Amino acid sequence: MYTADSMQLVIATHNEGKAKELKKFLQLFNIQGLSLSDLNITDDVEENGKTFQENAVIKANFFSDLTKLSCIADDGGIEIDALNGEPGVKSRRWKGYRMTDQELVDYTLERMHNIPAEQRTCRLVSVLALCQPRQKPILGRGTIEGSITEKQRIPIEEGYPFRAIFYLPQYNKMLGELTPAEHETLNHRLIALKEVLQKIDAII
Repeated sequence: MYTADSMQLVIATHNEGKAKELKKFLQLFNIQGLSLSDLNITDDVEENGKTFQENAVIKANFFSDLTKLSCIADDGGIEIDALNGEPGVKSRRWKGYRMTDQELVDYTLERMHNIPAEQRTCRLVSVLALCQPRQKPILGRGTIEGSITEKQRIPIEEGYPFRAIFYLPQYNKMLGELTPAEHETLNHRLIALKEVLQKIDAII
């Protein structure tokens, strides 16, 4: 039986930036997040799914089986309309290998060269999967809509390269320029997490 009361969740990622953000969001619901580094876990799993959902479930299931604990995993990336949804699930490995933050920014701008402003729409997608031993995964999805700038406007935040080129017209700011309060109102991982927890509440 799923339960959100006094819950501890292992955050199934080696991305410290993502783990820190999810810990903060879990605290809003009185849930303690434990990162893989907190547990001294160095094991990893190949993310060979064809969708964000498949990859999130692969990671959450792997680390739930490994730790025998409840695990939550995120998978996501950016979908650019002018590029037919690329890079999508391949966001970090767009060119066939694990790209650095700067490589991702530079390659995105290269691919978007000469595309007019009104056709530069995109979205950041986050899919969360919560897995517990012997239970079906519970899923949530969140998105942030925006557009790709013609050049990098702000320094890259480590682990979040697209925030340096992702423009939000409703704020007239780059995603990486939002205050914590502004970011919380539209954060795609927080939206996905709320959906997961609502589904747990419906079960229990």
